[in-house]
Amino acid sequence: MSVAILGPTFQDLATNVNRNMSSLSLIFVGRAFGFLSGSVIGGVLLDILNHFLLLGVSMLTTTVGLYLVPFCKTAVLLIVMMSIFGVSAGILDTGGNVLILAIWGDRGAPHMQALHFSFALGAFLAPLLAKLALGTTVSAENRTEDDSNHSALNQSSEADSESVLGVPDNTNLLWAYAVIGTYVFVVAIFFLALFLKKSSRQEKAKVSAQRSRRAKYHNALLCLLFLFFFFYVGAEVTYGSYVFSFATTHAGMKESEAAGLNSIFWGTFAACRGLAIFFATCLQPGTMIVLSNIGSLASSLLLVLFDKSPVCLWIATSVYGASMATTFPSGVSWIEQYTTIHGKSAAFFVVGAALGEMAIPAIIGVLQGQYPDLPIVLYTCLGASIATTVLFPVLYKLATSPLHAQRKGHRKSEDQKALLSSSELNDYEEDNEEEEAEKWNEMDFEVIEMNDTMRNSVIETSRSILTEPLAEVSGQSHTSAVVLQSPVNHLARNQAKRD
Repeated sequence: MSVAILGPTFQDLATNVNRNMSSLSLIFVGRAFGFLSGSVIGGVLLDILNHFLLLGVSMLTTTVGLYLVPFCKTAVLLIVMMSIFGVSAGILDTGGNVLILAIWGDRGAPHMQALHFSFALGAFLAPLLAKLALGTTVSAENRTEDDSNHSALNQSSEADSESVLGVPDNTNLLWAYAVIGTYVFVVAIFFLALFLKKSSRQEKAKVSAQRSRRAKYHNALLCLLFLFFFFYVGAEVTYGSYVFSFATTHAGMKESEAAGLNSIFWGTFAACRGLAIFFATCLQPGTMIVLSNIGSLASSLLLVLFDKSPVCLWIATSVYGASMATTFPSGVSWIEQYTTIHGKSAAFFVVGAALGEMAIPAIIGVLQGQYPDLPIVLYTCLGASIATTVLFPVLYKLATSPLHAQRKGHRKSEDQKALLSSSELNDYEEDNEEEEAEKWNEMDFEVIEMNDTMRNSVIETSRSILTEPLAEVSGQSHTSAVVLQSPVNHLARNQAKRD
């Protein structure tokens, strides 16, 4: 909402600083460079500071910027404020992706889809809010471009003498930015509350941070993902920006029909991002990327082949918007499955997306002016679809090839362990057999010794019987029988055990 509010209020901001819209176009350049700087700064700070603290402070900065923008009375101050606002927006864009990956890791695909759906929802609601809050002012209706130029020239000296800050004449402009600023402030309070209170989310973030992994071709994957998002975001913004002018000038549509064509592109885009929250629970991110690439390639090819057919334009534009919806969040979730994405890594491919958003539409605008009879916009979308369709299999190959090698090595190690365990088991059984044989030999020696002892005792007993009186013969015979019977029974039991 805070990013998209600039478009519908741009004319009112230009009036507020006594400038025409063409002379204030640097406001978009300043915000774009601020966004790039914020993405880089956020990537560095996210690896150092607490995520909740950084996002909370960044949103507080956004709140201050939204409150001050309507009070800016000079163009220079407005451009500076928008540049600072772009820095905070870049930190939020990078930090939101990193925070979801830090909390949920490779299981955060639905949450990532929900985050990017909120981008589309906010961009849809901001113009509605601006129109409802601003309404239609008399000056906006009656002021022509020439009148605004003359008023800007006549009032420039007066504006220079005035203060740089002041209450805007259009209070509706103030209320539009104040409402969004208040909403952002409430969200910032929640982030700071999460920072002050050790919640379960922080514990999950710490646990997931400890489970970091790094792919073998980590840097190569990031560079290819940089190019992937460069072409994807560039094509998305290019088609969304130029489809209206293309439909009116090249396809011969009425302005109302061209506006509907533009609306159906962003409408299917936002709707599919919302549905992707549920699709992500049952589909892998890689599968969603493949489906998106197939849909964007097929629809862009139809747009090129049947560029002047109204029916084909309506159908292909709907399919193209739906196909482009899930690519970015699915790409972020997919890369997290193979290598951990920290702040700097996320900032790298976010910068790639931002450069695509800046460079490709600007180049297409120049080319379309030089070749007005050619559908340069459609050729760009087809070329970007081919580029992303080719890049993703390369990304998949680089990400999964080390895993196959690790699986093979793991299988070899398991086989070696199995062989070692079986040989150790055989050695153990042989050792047990040898020990049991030694025990049985010892028992045989004990039995032999017992037999010798018993034989000597029997001889001595018989001698004593011969020498003693006959009266004691019966008693001694009975005793010797008992003594003889006991060793014999003991010998029999040992023999049974040995058998």
